[in-house]
Amino acid sequence: MDYAPIIEAKRTRFADLEDIIGRPNFFDDAKKAGELLREHRGLQKLIEYWDQFQKAQIELVENREMAKSLDDRDLAEMAAAEIPVLEQRLVDLEKAIQESILPPDPLEGRDVIMEFRAGTGGDEAAIFAGDLLRMYSRFAENRGWKVETLETSPSDMGGVKEASVKISGEDVYRVLKYESGVHRVQRVPATEAQGRIHTSAATVAVLPEAEEVDIELRTDDVRIEVCRSSGAGGQGVNTTDSAVQVLHIPTGTIVRCQDGRSQIKNKEKALGILRARLLEKKQQEEAAKYSANRRSLIGSGGREEKIRTYNYPQNRVTDHRIEMTLYNLDQFVQGKIEPMQQALLSADLQERLAEAGIR
Repeated sequence: MDYAPIIEAKRTRFADLEDIIGRPNFFDDAKKAGELLREHRGLQKLIEYWDQFQKAQIELVENREMAKSLDDRDLAEMAAAEIPVLEQRLVDLEKAIQESILPPDPLEGRDVIMEFRAGTGGDEAAIFAGDLLRMYSRFAENRGWKVETLETSPSDMGGVKEASVKISGEDVYRVLKYESGVHRVQRVPATEAQGRIHTSAATVAVLPEAEEVDIELRTDDVRIEVCRSSGAGGQGVNTTDSAVQVLHIPTGTIVRCQDGRSQIKNKEKALGILRARLLEKKQQEEAAKYSANRRSLIGSGGREEKIRTYNYPQNRVTDHRIEMTLYNLDQFVQGKIEPMQQALLSADLQERLAEAGIR
């Protein structure tokens, strides 16, 4: 495909943005300024990719010519050896260009709140929910992201009935947004005396962190109650009135935070989770209208959608949306989930390219 006309149009838009960003009143509208800055960064990356792509094309032509040389065999061999490297670089750069041309998801750069809930399966489901929490925490830490516990409700067997964490870093939502849904596990529970395989489930919700400009919480719509913390968490937590419960009256959404000793911090966390849940609800309503025309290959990301099965006896993990199976479950649950995530990113990109008529 000839990308040149598209790139030239993007260069024009980039120049316009350079002018807009330099104006004295640019930050008067903080939300609009943020959107334009994100667009500016995206266009800057696209132009850099395109320049590198053109340079690699020229180098490939030159190397192919040098590889045919009969005058200097050493130089010809060196040029020939570089050809596969340059060819792969062109493939990678073209993919980056295609991705950059597509309209970006305005939420891609956001931090996320991940929620984990035990589903069907009793104690084993709670243990599995705890396993998933550890898996994503290790993955995040390996990428240099920050993981902050917001709320946990531990189970008697060492798992979690419910848990919420905030994950902060670069492109967190872009990477993790495909993880929402029902995760199913097939294994022999530690409590199973007969050695029978049980099937249990847990749900994961990946919520982009909502900003105040996304969701306005009016005072009249929110009821905040302070109460005494309960459950595990240490003597200091259990003896202070630090737990905070927030009710969003229009939707009936309730959020409770008690993990921290500070009432103020628990209130901030609870309001952050509430905004994220309300933004998710808003997204789902918009997606419902959109999916009437097209059903995404990787699904809607709804909590009710079964997305993945973890089979311990076969050391197998299968993603049902892209029909991909890996036989390294022992490594996968340690947070090494990149191959699956890259496949999901690629599947989504190809679908969006096809829809835009680019590929």
